[in-house]
Amino acid sequence: MSRARTARRIAAGAAYGGGGLGLVGVAAVGLVLAEMQFAKRTVGSGLPDPPRADGLYGSEFGGPEQSPGPLRLGMLGDSTAAGLGVRRARQTPAALLASGLAAVAERPVELRNVAVSGAMSDDLDRQVGLLLDGPAGEGAPAPDVCVIMIGANDVTRRMPPTQSVRCLTSAVRRLRLAGAEVVVGTCPDLGTIEPVYQPLRWVARRVSRQLAAAQTIGVVALGARTVSMGDLLGPEFAANPREMFGPDSYHPSAEGYATAAMAVLPTLCAALGLWPESDRLDVSRDEDMLLVAKAASAAAGQAGTEVTAARGPWALLKHRRRRRVPGEELPESATASATGVSGPA
Repeated sequence: MSRARTARRIAAGAAYGGGGLGLVGVAAVGLVLAEMQFAKRTVGSGLPDPPRADGLYGSEFGGPEQSPGPLRLGMLGDSTAAGLGVRRARQTPAALLASGLAAVAERPVELRNVAVSGAMSDDLDRQVGLLLDGPAGEGAPAPDVCVIMIGANDVTRRMPPTQSVRCLTSAVRRLRLAGAEVVVGTCPDLGTIEPVYQPLRWVARRVSRQLAAAQTIGVVALGARTVSMGDLLGPEFAANPREMFGPDSYHPSAEGYATAAMAVLPTLCAALGLWPESDRLDVSRDEDMLLVAKAASAAAGQAGTEVTAARGPWALLKHRRRRRVPGEELPESATASATGVSGPA
């Protein structure tokens, strides 16, 4: 069965109940789980808790009191979104994206990161609640845009893919109804992770890419955009693993997170109408207009690819030019909490 057809079945099952990968898929995920549990004897061990980077970025463009005020950026997801593996808050993907967004918009960006190391998609409902209701439940202004990175733990802990996609789409729907633009970094390609050995790497790659494609089908229908994480760090890791991945050979290093942020930043800015490239088809960049399922399948196999809804059942497959995310000193609020954690592991 093709990846597009399988992803379509998963997304349909998430929307209407039932469906999924079937017995073969369940068995494959079981094999991946066994391998990953063995690999996790080293994964994450000895890593510090991810630092908090909440605060105001781009303060040189004006303070919170200046009209129209800062853009509000929310970050949700798992350890990749939280930044597990780096010691400085400004090295986390959320901080990098906030700095990049502020530079492109020439406007301050207020960041709030509610991602949790070890989170699966069923934790997104709680995370969305924190963003929309505030920590004390008193209500908070909705973010202008949110980035979600989720999926790897769903695979390794055998969450049914239909449930995974259902939880993700529910979270995206709540954010969209609140008025936020949403960008989803889809499930990474677990076949590129060094602790996963052959012959199960191809199984891990197949299952994670199927989930990534199904995630895209589900959220694009709600007006969100996706960016394929795929094997984004694969080529760089093969060439220089010590720089792209952290000590556990599983979570990215600071340079790895910067690479991921560079892939997401153009789509993040485009969602707010801030990117110089339009949402039109650019054939010179090997872009295409495809049925949503086919676009989702193609994106899952090519890291850094954006999928956004077009007309009817069609979606635009885009390869935006990446821009190096600017470095920035931590805002005072983030510096004060840099030794904190973003949630339980």
